[in-house]
Amino acid sequence: MVIPVHDVNPVRRTPWVTYALIAANVLVFLSTPGIAGSVAGETSLAQLCHLQAFLDHYAAVPRELIHDQLPGAVPTGDVAVGPQGPGCVIGPPDYAKSPVLSVFTAMFLHGGWLHLLGNMLFLLIFGNNIEDRMGHVRYFLFYVVCGYAASYGFALLNDDSADPLIGASGAIAGVLGAYLVLYPKARVWVLVPFLIFLPLRLPAWLVLGFWFGLQAVYSSGEGVTAAGTVAYAAHIVGFLAGMAIAWPLRPGTPPPPEPRGLLFGRRARPGW
Repeated sequence: MVIPVHDVNPVRRTPWVTYALIAANVLVFLSTPGIAGSVAGETSLAQLCHLQAFLDHYAAVPRELIHDQLPGAVPTGDVAVGPQGPGCVIGPPDYAKSPVLSVFTAMFLHGGWLHLLGNMLFLLIFGNNIEDRMGHVRYFLFYVVCGYAASYGFALLNDDSADPLIGASGAIAGVLGAYLVLYPKARVWVLVPFLIFLPLRLPAWLVLGFWFGLQAVYSSGEGVTAAGTVAYAAHIVGFLAGMAIAWPLRPGTPPPPEPRGLLFGRRARPGW
């Protein structure tokens, strides 16, 4: 997988919504139970139980989204010792959960540092131009709509799943889809792992098209050993939703500036 580090596509206004989304995701991540232990590499059973209870409360669950079936017993966050040893206590929920609202809260939850940092890197690089094109309010609504489309699309394909669905990946996939539609010829600096990390400047259509192709392959279970731990289908739905919403904005979208400098060791050609 190529790692984007910067795009050659300046903006006209400060992307305050993108910055606010990144800040909100980081703050929620740092306040999530069990995160302190994961940073140090040690997570206690009590922290795991708190985390499980937290996710059951605030994460989106496909079965709940499609069938509106809320569980009668959930982790309470407490620890007790049973016949098989210590474990998390299960009991009736002491809260009223809205499956529809859980999609929104789940968009700010992440399962680890790599999950968070990867999402925020893509949002920072590609989100500013989409916000610049749409405007602050429309961009935020677009982000949320893509996140909901991704979550419900995944839930429709996995309607009996009780696994929590978390992360901003679906919404950010929508941002990537919109970027592909609006700025396909923009140049993106990426790091390509080839013995060392090789810096290259590639067109956005190649970078994002490659990313989308990987999601399609991974969603089928090919090339991964644990496809069920990542909601690749949600990425695909979010990406397609972003493309569809951004398509009417293509007319009137100013093209990115022609790049100057070197590409693959030679002068960049205008048509690439």
